[in-house]
Amino acid sequence: MSRTAMTGIDGVRRRKGDPSTSSPPSLLTRWVDSVFAFVRFAEFEILFVLFLLVAYLVFKDLTSRPEYNDILVKKPGASDWWGN
Repeated sequence: MSRTAMTGIDGVRRRKGDPSTSSPPSLLTRWVDSVFAFVRFAEFEILFVLFLLVAYLVFKDLTSRPEYNDILVKKPGASDWWGN
């Protein structure tokens, strides 16, 4: 038997035979397939949550710097914004 007889259209080697006699997929295979199906189903929500998380981290980093804190909190004895 030649190797090309066992190779599918996508180049993956497969067993020849009746698919109904093959064993069901393993538990790990079914678990991985279900995870991928969930990710495909909830792709927008996952990306939205990741966007919010990154925006929060960037905002938190910016506001933790002292020069930005000066804008929000007036220092005692310092002149105010209007020069009084």
